Amino acid sequence: MNHRLTRRTVLRTAAVTGAAAAVTGAAAAASSVLPTAPASAREVRKPKRPATSQNGWTIQVNADLDSQVWTRTVAGTGLSVPVWIGDVEAILLHTIRRFHYEIEEIRPNDLVGWTPAKEVRKHSPESNLASGTAVRIRPGARARGGFFPLQELVLRDILADCEGMVRWGGDDREVDESLFYIAAGPLDEQVKVIGDKLRGWEASPGEGAGIGVDVLSRSRRTRAADLAHRQRR
Repeated sequence: MNHRLTRRTVLRTAAVTGAAAAVTGAAAAASSVLPTAPASAREVRKPKRPATSQNGWTIQVNADLDSQVWTRTVAGTGLSVPVWIGDVEAILLHTIRRFHYEIEEIRPNDLVGWTPAKEVRKHSPESNLASGTAVRIRPGARARGGFFPLQELVLRDILADCEGMVRWGGDDREVDESLFYIAAGPLDEQVKVIGDKLRGWEASPGEGAGIGVDVLSRSRRTRAADLAHRQRR
């Protein structure tokens, strides 16, 4: 048997070995740049959504510092309250001012705004205090029947000013007559519409809170009654 290696055999063997090495090296390089798959689906975590109050607004961890909630003066009342700034502020402050002027004078200890989330119940209307989109007026007066008929008539007129953007806790299944909160989410365009309307009133003589409207007029009572019917359903 002839064991001599010819020059052609040597060259052919070298070529095959070199090609195999090149393929192995390329495969190794390619595998080094491929993304590493997670060990399990559990390791893939989505960004955590911020907690929201019952009406969909983001809960704020504090007020007056790195927050959407700032303490605002309620013009003409000597009061101040921490609320979500901007449109929510305009709506809630209008509510507070009319209450103060036309229903009952509010004392400083009888007005509560933003409240830490740990102090309110989650998924309940009072959780809106934690986002600065609610206020309590006379916090101890939560039970039904805390207003005289004429006072409630004025209260309904105030809510009608806000065109459904404010809900009264007296209309909730679990009654809380001290609670007033924004009844729409942050993406509802009506929040801005009503905020702009109320800011316009405050800037115009003879309009806005404290002008002494006739809440007994047929048009205003009809408007208020229609809104009350919708919100109570």
